[in-house]
Amino acid sequence: MVVLTNLSDHFARVLTDLDCPTFDTKPWVRGGPLSERRVAIVSSAGIHLRSDRHFVGGDTGYRAIPNDADAGDIVMTHISPNYDRTGFMQDINTVLPLDRLAELARDGVIGSVASHHYSFMGATDPRGMEDEARELAGRLKADKVDSVLLVPV
Repeated sequence: MVVLTNLSDHFARVLTDLDCPTFDTKPWVRGGPLSERRVAIVSSAGIHLRSDRHFVGGDTGYRAIPNDADAGDIVMTHISPNYDRTGFMQDINTVLPLDRLAELARDGVIGSVASHHYSFMGATDPRGMEDEARELAGRLKADKVDSVLLVPV
């Protein structure tokens, strides 16, 4: 994580001047017991399969990552020069905790793990992602996902 005081004045000003959107609705709902829920991961790490299209600046799309993907087939094309990729390079679970979810399912803490997980590119204004987010919600519903682990990076 970059500390604002370590950034140039320009980048620090850009970050502190970002508009923080508010939403009129309250999406939080109560669900069943965690031990019965199907869980997917949604990350903003800009990760994807090596064979997928890379993320580019302003990219509002997402990439699907199969639950059984090999960690060596997952790459990061997050474009921010201020993003430290060390954690990702040492342990993919820092941005896509597939192993931890599998352990939780195996131990009965969660009901099951989704067939796919998803990543956006975090350096993008989320207000431009509404269409993609709605499409992704449909994919999650089709996979019977009822809980999502959000991994902001």
